[in-house]
Amino acid sequence: MKHNLNRKQVSGVSSFLIIYLTFIGFEAVSQSAIDSTEKPNIIVFMVDDMGWQDTSVPFWEKRTSFNNLYQTPNMERLANEGVKFTQAYATAVCSPTRVSFITGMSAARHRVTNWTLEKNEIKSMERDHPDLSFPLWNVNGVSPVSGDSLAIHATPLPQILKDHGYNTIHVGKAHFGAIETPGAHPLNLGFNVNIAGHAAGAPSSYKGLDNFGNGKEGQDIWAVPGLENYHGKDVFLTEALTREALKSMDQSIASDKPFFLYMAHYAVHTPIMADERFLENYLEKGMDMTEAKYAALIEGMDKSLGDILNFLEEKNIDDKTAILFMSDNGGLSAVARGGQPHTHNAPLSSGKGSAHEGGIRVPMIVKWNNQSQAGSTCDSPVIIEDFYPSILEMAGISTYPTVQQVDGISFMSMLQGEATHERELYWHYPNEWGPSGPGIGASSSVRSGNWKLIYYHVDQRMELFNLKQDISESFNLATTFPDKLIELAKNLSDFLLMVDAQMPSYKEDGRAVPYPIDAIR
Repeated sequence: MKHNLNRKQVSGVSSFLIIYLTFIGFEAVSQSAIDSTEKPNIIVFMVDDMGWQDTSVPFWEKRTSFNNLYQTPNMERLANEGVKFTQAYATAVCSPTRVSFITGMSAARHRVTNWTLEKNEIKSMERDHPDLSFPLWNVNGVSPVSGDSLAIHATPLPQILKDHGYNTIHVGKAHFGAIETPGAHPLNLGFNVNIAGHAAGAPSSYKGLDNFGNGKEGQDIWAVPGLENYHGKDVFLTEALTREALKSMDQSIASDKPFFLYMAHYAVHTPIMADERFLENYLEKGMDMTEAKYAALIEGMDKSLGDILNFLEEKNIDDKTAILFMSDNGGLSAVARGGQPHTHNAPLSSGKGSAHEGGIRVPMIVKWNNQSQAGSTCDSPVIIEDFYPSILEMAGISTYPTVQQVDGISFMSMLQGEATHERELYWHYPNEWGPSGPGIGASSSVRSGNWKLIYYHVDQRMELFNLKQDISESFNLATTFPDKLIELAKNLSDFLLMVDAQMPSYKEDGRAVPYPIDAIR
């Protein structure tokens, strides 16, 4: 067991005291933790599959037609009161992001590199790939206990918060671990309360009239659990989850304990089903039915955000509550959408499942009264594993024991407009998602400054982009800037070697896919 220091010191605590407490151990830190009455409430509002453009809030240098299409007034409200992060990143699919969030680890290190569901089983599309044999990644997800060779043993973020006096509430999609594993159940991961979270990453149905899929033949895995009070009623899943979240927050306020709410919506994941409260407006705009349903899902999610913001104001705790808004990957575009595939996140290329920007760049807003500059914008790149140390810094927890190496870096100083130091961001997906399209397939990537390198495992092809000049990743500069290509290939290779990242092998001869720098040589 080790003691990790947050990268940024908590205001008012001397470096001598931090070093001293680190030396004498965790028990002393627990005793000296900030009194619960001084701790902020913390809400992480996680949206599923929401793209960078699925909002009326522009996260680019100018508004686009998508920003004028969607209606998200409460995201606008949150952005006006907090900090908008224009270059925030997740992973290309859901479980890796969620495990990075709850562990603070890079996906390459925790090895939950694809979405989880079946225990001990690799995906059929990986087994059946014509060219690559994929490594047996951590298909069982995250585990709070050791002993499972196919799960990452880690100290979950909610557990640390719970140990420091927080009432920890999980609402909505979990998707942290495979069926019949400890990580499948949020209560095992440090949450005091679990509402509707289980192993599956999508709902069978968004409709209470359908009992959210419960009782449907063949839908047991996908049926949303624990919302029986809404069965048979005309209540959309997003609304039901919001009502339950408000109840749990109210109960926590009555107990005089600070709360940590992980509000993890199933929306806007498939199946694309209309939230009827908002559908007609989009049909009147002339949108086809699929896209109108999708837009209604977006607006229903935004209504949930507004209900939570209103609750905080009504209870006079908005100035004592930090809110972090994020999506778990880029917006779906390759399949199941209306219109032309791979264009729903433009000017970003591609979407969910892709190493291109459309698959990994996501909307992010953070509001913390008196700690964030209202209406400001942060253009510094951040990534999902940064949430772990950032939230612990918000909670005043400067030293904490973990069984894992934390890769994330706190972004708290950015809320006050401080410049960030140069850093690299990494992605690693030695897996197969299924659909095809730009940037989709087994790959490893690095972003360094404005430069981004993508290395494709199947054919050792490389793409080099300058994102400042080419946000759409239209011009591959790999042959134009060979020195930069070598620099980033070595950088990426060194990282993969450092974290002992898994690589596929070629079915033809059993050779392991080389690291990028070796592919150049």
